Amino acid sequence: MLQLSYHTKKQQRRLTIAMNSVTQDMRFRQSLLKYSQKYGVTKAAIKYKTNRQYIYRWLKRYDGTLESLREKSRRPHHHPNQHTEDELKLIRDMRRRNPGTGLVVLWVKLRQRGYTRTVTGLYRVLRRTARWRSSQRIPSISPNRMNK
Repeated sequence: MLQLSYHTKKQQRRLTIAMNSVTQDMRFRQSLLKYSQKYGVTKAAIKYKTNRQYIYRWLKRYDGTLESLREKSRRPHHHPNQHTEDELKLIRDMRRRNPGTGLVVLWVKLRQRGYTRTVTGLYRVLRRTARWRSSQRIPSISPNRMNK
C-alpha cells in the first residue's frame, strides 16, 4: 500500500479504497480499447464520442489488465527548490522564540542566521505550516472612534 504523509487518515482510507477498486472509467477504457482493436480506432472514436489521440494514448499503456488502465498520479516526484529541513527547523525555532514578531522582522532575523529565501517564500512556508495567520494584523481604527 502506498503511504502518503500529506494526507489525513480519512483521505488515506479513501485513497486505499480507490487504489484497490476498479473504477467506472477503467471499465469504459477497457470496452473502448477492445472495440478499437476489433473495428479500428476511427470507428471506436466515433462510437464512444472521443478522439483518436485518446484511444492511441490508452492503447500504448494497455497490457491486457484493468490495472494498466488506471489513471497515473500527476504529482511531481521531487521539487528541487523546496525548503530544506534545516531551513524549516530554523523557521520553526525563530517563530517559537519570537511569536509576536511581524513577517519582515522575522525574515530579517532569519537572514542574519543564514536564510537565503525571499519574504514571499517565508510567508508561503509560514502559511502552509499554519504558523502564520492573516488575523495577526493590527486592527484599523475607524474615524468615528478617533473623535471620541
